[in-house]
Amino acid sequence: MLNKILSISLQNRLLVLLAAVVLSVTGFYLARNMNVDVFPDLTAPTVTILTEAHGMESEEVEKLVTYQLETAMNGSPNVRRIRSSSAAGISIVWVEFDWGTDIYKARQIVSERIPMVRENLPSGIGAPTMAPISSIMGEVMLLGVTSDSLSPMELRTLSDWQIRPRIKAIGGIANVVVIGGDYKQYQVYADPGKMKYYDVSLEELVEKVREANTNAPGGFLNQYGNQYIIKGSGRAYALDDLEEAVVKQVNEQSIKIKDVATVKIGAADKIGDGSLNAEPAVILTISKQPDVNTLELTERLDEAIAELETSLPESVEIKSEIFRQADFIDASISNLNMTLLEGAFFVVIVLFIFLMNWRTTLISLLAIPISLLVSIIVLKMLGYTINTMSLGGMAIAIGALVDDAIIDVENVYKRLRENIRKPKAERQSVITVVRDASVEIRSSIII
Repeated sequence: MLNKILSISLQNRLLVLLAAVVLSVTGFYLARNMNVDVFPDLTAPTVTILTEAHGMESEEVEKLVTYQLETAMNGSPNVRRIRSSSAAGISIVWVEFDWGTDIYKARQIVSERIPMVRENLPSGIGAPTMAPISSIMGEVMLLGVTSDSLSPMELRTLSDWQIRPRIKAIGGIANVVVIGGDYKQYQVYADPGKMKYYDVSLEELVEKVREANTNAPGGFLNQYGNQYIIKGSGRAYALDDLEEAVVKQVNEQSIKIKDVATVKIGAADKIGDGSLNAEPAVILTISKQPDVNTLELTERLDEAIAELETSLPESVEIKSEIFRQADFIDASISNLNMTLLEGAFFVVIVLFIFLMNWRTTLISLLAIPISLLVSIIVLKMLGYTINTMSLGGMAIAIGALVDDAIIDVENVYKRLRENIRKPKAERQSVITVVRDASVEIRSSIII
């Protein structure tokens, strides 16, 4: 088979050269546009279900929330494994599907099962939600937000309402998780003595505080041919808005929240915190969507961060060098380039020392990039991406590739010289000599 391919190639040399050029151009184009990652995606299609259960301990979360979700997901089509984690106040369930399952079909299956669980969950439990589509290798960058003048609460509010929305607006971003700082809350501290004096129960106070932060639709008002929308604006935007809310009426006197409680701005209870170089900071974890080019996405992130820095207070610093997946990719590509240059250099040295012929050197050198570009085409056809593992395999294969090219070219060159030294009557055609010389050495190369 190989001998036949060799004979056909020698008989159609121009066609082979044209095919080599086409493959090289195609491979170069695909290499510039293929997705580049640190590692291949080694996780099966997975849907993550998050459920908040404020105030519940881990055991209660496991029994009342996680078990219900696991039971509902059991028996779903193409599900290969279900894993879960129950912690204080939160339940996480990972539903893994068979390899090759379309992730959107998997999410559709899970979304159809979630409503079956909601009615069985205890009151006060948040509705189960599916996390954005991402992968275990989808974390592309960590940002550290620090300031010398802003408080942890101001820094967290800035990160939540300015930095996070700007980053999520970038195409290809799956999720941005904010960690650290103080989460701002309007906190109502009930006074038991005043509540007893005004005969206000804790349930009444909680209910009125909840109602004091809502808007109510009022329908329409038709007047003189015009239609006006009526809205009852009751949302609280300041401490006074909550303090002035009425709890109840007693003898035509309004009992307000400020009469039975103290309203303050405070920080929510912390489960964890964020720091950078042993100093308090807000950390943003940025994850990408599947099939997104990490290098291009990182460039867009850098542009967005530079734009944000112009609009943020001068004391706020955004540090993006904590973790950058693109740095690992650049290092891998740099190592491969160095391996290519070193391989080409030693090929030139060896061939010139032993053969002293520029044509044999050029042929051996061309075998390296053409083979690598063909490998890129094969990876694309199989649906794989460029990553450190595929690049490492190519770098290792360069040694065998160069060795095979040198052995084949050197034997062909030797047989051609021997053919020239023969009398004209005994000389064979160049095509025949090249074919026989390549066939002669083929078994040792393959083995």
